[in-house]
Formats: sequence, C-alpha cells, structure tokens
Amino acid sequence: MTMLGKTPPRGFAQSEFEARTEKLQGLMTASGIDAAFFTTEPEFRYFSGFKSQFWESPTRPWFLVVPATGRPIAVVPEIGVAGFEETWIEDVRSWPSPRPEDDGISLLGQTLAEVSKGSFKLGGMLGPETHLRMPASNFEKLKHALSQHELVDVSELVRKLRSVKSAAEVAKIRFACEVTSAGFNYLKDNLKVGMTEREACKAMHLEMLRLGADSCPYLISASGPDGYDNIIMGPTDRRLNEGDVLIIDTGANFDGYFSDFDRNFAFGDVPPATHTAYDAVYRSTEAGLGVAAPGRSTGDVWRAMWDVLEAAGALGNDVGRMGHGLGMQLTEWPSHVEGGDVVLEPGMVLTLEPGMTYAPGKMMVHEENILITDNGCEMLHQRAWPRLPVITS
Repeated sequence: MTMLGKTPPRGFAQSEFEARTEKLQGLMTASGIDAAFFTTEPEFRYFSGFKSQFWESPTRPWFLVVPATGRPIAVVPEIGVAGFEETWIEDVRSWPSPRPEDDGISLLGQTLAEVSKGSFKLGGMLGPETHLRMPASNFEKLKHALSQHELVDVSELVRKLRSVKSAAEVAKIRFACEVTSAGFNYLKDNLKVGMTEREACKAMHLEMLRLGADSCPYLISASGPDGYDNIIMGPTDRRLNEGDVLIIDTGANFDGYFSDFDRNFAFGDVPPATHTAYDAVYRSTEAGLGVAAPGRSTGDVWRAMWDVLEAAGALGNDVGRMGHGLGMQLTEWPSHVEGGDVVLEPGMVLTLEPGMTYAPGKMMVHEENILITDNGCEMLHQRAWPRLPVITS
C-alpha cells in the first residue's frame, strides 16, 4: 500500500517568486533584453503567483511584463485586479475586458515601451511547445505598436529556468505522484472483468480526489485483446473481457503541479508475448533509472532504455520520445529522444516512458516519475509492479 506523505503547504513564499524573477532577469540582462512578456498560464503563474480558474475561459487575455529590473507588472482585465492582492505583484494595470476592438493590446504595448528604453529588445515565448494565447491580429497590432523594438524568443531561457524545481515545487509534485500511486493500487484491488474502461477510470479518479488531488484533468485508457494499439484516446464504454490488456495513464494535479505515469493490467490469460513485453519495458525503465544522473544527457537516457527494448525484439516506438519534463504542465521540456543533448541537472523532474511495438498492432508502454538528485535520481512514488498484474475476477 502506498503511504501518503504530509500534504504540502499551498502556494509559495514571496522569496521564491523573487528568486525566480531575479534568475530570469539575470538571463535577460546577459542577452541584452529589456523586458519579457508572458501570455500563458504556466509562465504567468510561475513569476506572479496568480492562480485562477478564469484561464479556462478564452474570452479574456492576461499579460505579465517582467522588466530587466524590479517586480513584474500585471496587465489584466479589471475583473481580475482584486485577485492580485494575494500575490507579490504591486503594479497592476487593467482595462474593461472583454473589449474586442482593443482587448488590452494598447495597454500592453504602452507598458512594454515604458520599460524598454535600453536595448529596445523585448522577449516573448515564441519557440517550440509554446503559444501566444491571443488572436493573430492582436499580435500583429502589438508588433506594429512596438515597431522600433526587436522581438526575440525567450522560451529557451524560461524552460531552462522552469526545468529545475525548487524544494517546494518538488514537494507538490511528489504529493501528486503519491496520490496517483495510491489510486493505482486502489484500482488494482477493485478492477473486475466486465467493468467498462470508463467505470475503471472513474473509480480511480474519485479515489485520487478523495486522497487529496485537486483535479485529474488527464486520465486516459486503452484496452484490447492481448494488448492495445492506441494510448491517447478513451476512456470508452468498452467492457473489459477475459484476455484483455488495459493501460491507464493519468496526471493528478495538486496546487498546480502534475504527476504523469501509467500502469498496465491483464484480465485473465493473455499470451506469453504480452508478459514478455511488460518485462521488457520494466527492465527498460530500470536501465533509465541507472543512467539518469547529473551530467548525463536526455540522449543517454533514451539510448539506455531503447537498447533494452531493441534487444527484446521491439518493432518500433511510435510515441516519438521516451519521457519528458514534468511540473506545472503535464509535459514540459526536455524530451528523451535519440541524440538528445540536454544535460540533466539536480532538481529536474522527469518521466521515464519506454514504449515498444512488440507485435503488429500491439504496444506496451510504461511510465514513472523521477527527481534528478546530486548523485543520481529517485522515484517520486511507488515503483510499478515487477510483473504484469492479472485480474482474475
């Protein structure tokens, strides 16, 4: 049985936001950037501490400006101003949104121009795995208003900063992982032949909420005779029958931080090849655990895991990578890919996710969550079962 640790405190000390901002400002200064602006929830929350469910609505934009010195400046709809009383942000500028004809773009442009009078270089999240969360026409208006400025990509700076977690961040992720692990153990004891995928996922979902998860926004499943061939859909109303293999992949969230790992279950007798594939991905994960350490690269981790799968007769890996960063988002930079050159550092939280096609139309995927430590890595939750669990009733 998974033992849950003490529930971590919510939020962060102001000193943590100050440290994050100062680190970014140091990187900006080294690159000659006067200010950066952020428009998406993770970055906005990371530097401001502003946490609101209003991000679920696409109606109103939210902007955060980080100048090269001083505290960030919030440029937000009037409806959100009061929420900043609970943050360390002092300069909050607002407009009556929604106002489609000028939904904060002029105010954002004025704010950026005000704090960018040195190099006239501004940073935005313009790289891979990012988006601007504003209409394309508004971005064009912003660039026109700041035509004397150079707009550069700061996504690489931000992702390097966010990839190394503080002790407080790790505590939240660890708790989310422990809750998820306990949910999987509960499910293992309560799965029955004849349940639907949806019933199984709902049972686990409710248990994770009971144990302390704030939400489980990502909970998918796939099943089929002897195995599965699709791991991004579901759950469905398909009934789990004798001979089926079920995978459930889920990410519980606690105070804005995710877990992300999966477990596999067999129902009754399944072919020996299925058990062999499970053993292969388990041993592949062990290989990844043995390599994941400071100074090693994401490519090293990929190679260690793939060598095991290849030796086990893998026909391929259709997932495209074998793990990724984890934190405020379900998937973060970096990815474990062939030839990956991102060097691991203490404080990184990563998933190990080896997957293989072991027969035509049949996959086996395994995933765990780890923390890179000073000397290697540690699991953030209970390890998967060494043998494929078999549900017999």
